[in-house]
Amino acid sequence: MIGRLNGILLEKQPPFVLVDVNGVGYDCQSPMNTIYNLPELGQPVVLHTHLSVSENAHTLFAFFSLEERKLFRELIKVNGVGPKLALAILSAMNSVEFVQFVRANEVNQLVKIPGVGKKTAERLIIEMKDKLKDWQITSSELPASSNQETSETNINSQAQEAISGLVALGYKPQAASMAISKIEDQNLPAASLIRLALKNM
Repeated sequence: MIGRLNGILLEKQPPFVLVDVNGVGYDCQSPMNTIYNLPELGQPVVLHTHLSVSENAHTLFAFFSLEERKLFRELIKVNGVGPKLALAILSAMNSVEFVQFVRANEVNQLVKIPGVGKKTAERLIIEMKDKLKDWQITSSELPASSNQETSETNINSQAQEAISGLVALGYKPQAASMAISKIEDQNLPAASLIRLALKNM
């Protein structure tokens, strides 16, 4: 089991990240809340990982904090919630918001997540409430800062990358395109565009 990566960030294309650890590149999938916290390309990074094994693939999921990985592992234990849906949940909201929504029985907030219907939302609340009863919110779980530097790369390529990221998270291409087009500052990096789109959708 691969539990931790300590290396150099090579690529960051939501929801995928590539980390070089002593010459070996680890291709991971990460929720948007982790990607918001990642350093610039070429910088050192430490990620906590979870290896998901299925009949067709071995997928490595990477998280900025131990708390986020812990929540991911609790989510995939819920009936009907696989790694892909758990990733979408942790991309649509940070762990603090999810814990608060579950504790407050906020079904209407959870159904906004792509792939989460009313029955799934109710199941999440029922099965996760006891597990999150004593959850302590730490500083590493607080929302990431939105003060990111403006990218100087091509606007269209950033927007397209953001749309691809939303589609990978479960949104339909048309809805993803519409959400990105509504953002006033198209100069933002793809991760920032995705973050704003998720807040507005």
